[in-house]
Amino acid sequence: MAIDGLNFEHDVLLAPYTTYRIGGPADLFLHARNEEELVAGITYAREHNLSWFLLGTGANILIGDGGFRGLVIHNEADGIVFDGARVTAASGVTIAELIHQSATRNLSGFEHFAGIPSSVGGAIWQNLHFLAPDRVNTLFIESIVESARVLLANGEIVDVDRDWFAFGYDDSRLHHEEIVVLDVTFLLTPSTRAAIEAQAEANLAWRAERQPPVEIYPSCGSVFKKIAGIGAGRLVDGAGLKGYRIGGVHVSEKHANFLVNTDGGSARDVTDLVRHIQSTVKAHSGYDLEMEIRCIGEFV
Repeated sequence: MAIDGLNFEHDVLLAPYTTYRIGGPADLFLHARNEEELVAGITYAREHNLSWFLLGTGANILIGDGGFRGLVIHNEADGIVFDGARVTAASGVTIAELIHQSATRNLSGFEHFAGIPSSVGGAIWQNLHFLAPDRVNTLFIESIVESARVLLANGEIVDVDRDWFAFGYDDSRLHHEEIVVLDVTFLLTPSTRAAIEAQAEANLAWRAERQPPVEIYPSCGSVFKKIAGIGAGRLVDGAGLKGYRIGGVHVSEKHANFLVNTDGGSARDVTDLVRHIQSTVKAHSGYDLEMEIRCIGEFV
């Protein structure tokens, strides 16, 4: 269905667009293939008072079995421009692609986030992070952000700097205002392709040893928020819940903060399992576990 030059689709199942492989249908769905379509889709939703959701790589979210009543915009806006050590990337570009493109130009920065399924927009949303090479400190995407172009709630497109985002742990200004990132300029560091690729491989190996691979065990990443000094996964493991299953979803035997969908699980299976884990951990150790993933749409 073409409206205002945009090709909307009806009743599109969202599960294939998420790393969890879970989620019901969206009333309306739009493939935003460039910035113009992205802005036009958001503008259409705002002008017609439609609920809307911007979908990137589909990680760190759980979409309800009832789907989404409104418009889901799949951000496929691409485009990467290098200028010396600076690179400007559209919000739909994946971090994996930026790792590859920057490595071929001997530019370091993105390889620290190897293996994390994220787009540029999603990375800014959550202030993407991973352990530094020393495996003690944490590196955040904010450290290489220089500036960005964003779409404000009033429809204005403005240039902003890094401080404007008010980055925090799993947090940014995007969590608190209706703002959409259009593109981001990153400042990278000269290095060698060999060193960049070696660090990316080291990070991938570290993750493979400790976390279930999403290609085999669909998940949304870590489910529960970090508790300072105490890993959420260790609390779940300590409560004897590794392998515990509800429906098609179970607690990963490799990392207890991952709830994996291995048998056609539903959002209801996930939320029931989350509640069971929370109550069991509370009774066992006294800690309250909070979900860090976003729950989107209708849960039935």
